[in-house]
Amino acid sequence: MAIAALITWLVTAAGGFVMLGIWISKGGHRPGSGTRLAPGLVFGHFALAVIGLVLWIAYLAADNDGLAWAAFAALLPVALLGFAMFARWIPARRTGTAESRFPVPVVIAHGVFAATTLVLVLLAALGVGES
Repeated sequence: MAIAALITWLVTAAGGFVMLGIWISKGGHRPGSGTRLAPGLVFGHFALAVIGLVLWIAYLAADNDGLAWAAFAALLPVALLGFAMFARWIPARRTGTAESRFPVPVVIAHGVFAATTLVLVLLAALGVGES
């Protein structure tokens, strides 16, 4: 379960990097860009996701349940911020802003893998699937 969570987390991160790269390259981070995604929201989501991933890798290396729960705790605000960005992205899809250029399949896959990661991390932290 823990390795499956790592794999889904890495796939989620790959999709996130694609969208972050598009958003930055199209000027979404610049003042006056017209973006509906505030830079604090985007970079906060990114930073907390990275912190959670580092905690998860540390959990896998040390087998410390506290690290698993810390990673899960980091994922909760990541999920909330991600949902907030998704809600802001929907009406911006046809506006010409930086985030309007996100490929829809990447957005959907990112969300599905993120939700899967959240569930797998919770299950692993609970000890489900351990031998």
